[in-house]
Amino acid sequence: MAGPRTKAESPDRTAAEALAIATLAYLAGEPEELERFLAVTGLGPDNLRRAAKDRDFLAAVLDHVTAYEPLLLRCAAALSLSPAAFDRARRELSPPNDWDYS
Repeated sequence: MAGPRTKAESPDRTAAEALAIATLAYLAGEPEELERFLAVTGLGPDNLRRAAKDRDFLAAVLDHVTAYEPLLLRCAAALSLSPAAFDRARRELSPPNDWDYS
């Protein structure tokens, strides 16, 4: 019998990764946006595919899109999603912080 799912295997995590990959595909279809994204990340087209397998990179894709509202709105419209879906996915993929506010 299989054990409980870990956070990495959760449906929410899988959906967040799928959204980040779809977002990256959207950026790839928009040459100016892709160029801007590559400039910010320091990546080139040749190593983008390898980077897309990394959870932290996928979180960075969503960070990039959610940081600029016009881009977020265009991407959300293109993917037929609400802008809030991108923020939820970003939070799912982002590592937790160690700040204690108590």
